[in-house]
Amino acid sequence: MPNPAFRIGIDLGGTKIAAIALSANRSVLARHRIPTPKGNYELTVKAIADLVSAIELELGGSGTVGIGTPGAISPATGLIKNANSTVLIDHALDKDLRSALGREVRLANDANCFALSESVDGAGVGAEIVFGVIIGTGTGGGIAIRGKILAGVNAIAGEWGHNPIPWPRQEELPGPQCYCGKRGCLETFLSGPGLSRDFREATGTHLEPPEIVRLAETNDPAAEACLSRYEDRLARGLAHVINILDPEVIVLGGGMSNIQRLYQHVPRLWAQYVFSDRVKTKLVRPVHGDSSGTRGAAWLWPVETT
Repeated sequence: MPNPAFRIGIDLGGTKIAAIALSANRSVLARHRIPTPKGNYELTVKAIADLVSAIELELGGSGTVGIGTPGAISPATGLIKNANSTVLIDHALDKDLRSALGREVRLANDANCFALSESVDGAGVGAEIVFGVIIGTGTGGGIAIRGKILAGVNAIAGEWGHNPIPWPRQEELPGPQCYCGKRGCLETFLSGPGLSRDFREATGTHLEPPEIVRLAETNDPAAEACLSRYEDRLARGLAHVINILDPEVIVLGGGMSNIQRLYQHVPRLWAQYVFSDRVKTKLVRPVHGDSSGTRGAAWLWPVETT
């Protein structure tokens, strides 16, 4: 599409579909958010197409469309793989959206879009390597190097959530069952449901993560112990990333990134696991918050290539 009037970025989540329209100078022209149709692939495609149409009608123009999705397009099959939103798996989402919208679309993993956004004009500006982490319903990761996504030959670069928890404790083995078919994946410990499961197993009571955090703030011993376990597990998981990738910046996104104490506690804990005499990597919150995924999706169409 030559000389688009704006760039539309869409973040396709398990519970919501968020969209943003950006001008060439990165100013926000429009925002929309709708619920994700539950368990229905065809309705999901239609919802995205309708969202694009609504934005273009509002702005009176036509834009490029970039989409951040759970999982990734398999280079082998052209179909979505590795998505925790399992309704997308084994579908040609890019082709189906291209047909629904009547134009080319660009898709990337949602964590890659998050890392791209924060690398280009967010918390990782100026850093050569940025590792973007999304911890919410699932646990994903994306890598941006010099302001560009690193997807990898298998389209799985950054997928740390489906590695086993490093340096496991005896009580962590064999680990919870993961939707991917294996046990003990980092995602089963670090996702929001993973934190709730850990608290429930320790206390017999189910609480959502924000409730556990609020309870810990009252010095409740069970909640404090649960968050301490979580912080050590997150430190081990990120130390593994630092040992391999050695990024200057790690940006946390997703619902769990709102736990403020992580930014103080985790870097103190990961030093004992990183294979170095010092750790200069910074753990930071995203500049663009919940908008990072949509902004990164929009910038799958960078200005200089259109």
